[in-house]
Amino acid sequence: VQLVESGGGSVQVGGSLRLSCAVSGYGYMSYCMGWFRLAPGKEREGFATIDKDGRTSYIDSVKGRFTISKDNAKNTLCLQMNSLKAEDTAMYYCAVDSRHYTLCSRYRPVSEYNHWGQGTQVTVSS
Repeated sequence: VQLVESGGGSVQVGGSLRLSCAVSGYGYMSYCMGWFRLAPGKEREGFATIDKDGRTSYIDSVKGRFTISKDNAKNTLCLQMNSLKAEDTAMYYCAVDSRHYTLCSRYRPVSEYNHWGQGTQVTVSS
């Protein structure tokens, strides 16, 4: 399987970006999928997940601003980011966990995801 993110860039505070993650390989859209970010000096943070049935989960800092979705027909995972803040600046990654069938939520450890994209940079400036 291969995951390829796109859509990152530079935006001002309050702006919006839409990230996409193209997923190659058959069946991977049926697993737990998520978006993660890595900011300088911080650990990789999972902030949004979507399960095989489209149920979503978010951490509090992005809830109401970010929306995770997927298009199974196009094998694409998406992330709509609105009301961006400077603290959202990070490298953003999509990932799939194809090994576990437990609850897909924001509480799933980052280490359980076994397929990762290369990342796309998001920079939010004032």
